[in-house]
Amino acid sequence: MSLFRSKLLPFVCLAASISTAWAVDKGGAKFTPPSIDSIDAKQTVSDVTVAVQPYRSESSAKTAFGKVNPYEHGILPVLMIIRNDSKKTIRLTSIKPEYISPSRDRIEPTPAAEVKYARAPSRPNMNPSPIPGIRLKGKNPLAAEEIEARGFSAQMLPPGESAHGFFYFQTGYQRGARFYLTGVQDASTGQDLFYFDVPME
Repeated sequence: MSLFRSKLLPFVCLAASISTAWAVDKGGAKFTPPSIDSIDAKQTVSDVTVAVQPYRSESSAKTAFGKVNPYEHGILPVLMIIRNDSKKTIRLTSIKPEYISPSRDRIEPTPAAEVKYARAPSRPNMNPSPIPGIRLKGKNPLAAEEIEARGFSAQMLPPGESAHGFFYFQTGYQRGARFYLTGVQDASTGQDLFYFDVPME
């Protein structure tokens, strides 16, 4: 790595961290994730810790998405918190998270910006039009700005820093499911470092 790039890297990482923090909180009220140490579903490899927590209940969803509970509309939000206690900056631009069911089905997340286009289970029309033959369309609850704003978007993670955000899976929660993460890289070499296989219970 050139001297210029080595000096520039900390500033790039800082900018990425600031951008990520803003993106997480720009949708409505500020979202404060739980402490990574308070989450049971976590794994530490080479001084990097990944913790995950599904948000299914009305109360948990309210803390992150306000009035909308994505799980009621066919989307399972999974919060991921990653903390870098190593001495290396890690790159997160190539990460690949997967939800692995007990039957070993592998489900990739729907990008946060595309969740609003996901097809939720049909519900009865509770707002009929006064004009026969015309049905009024209600607001799409999955278009809530908090859903996209809370999506995981960190790109770099300097030593001693942490980042958090949601991944959105079009699936129901199942006991025995796992969160599988690959693509965590050493920022200086671009080499994949390791993978995480976290039981979600």
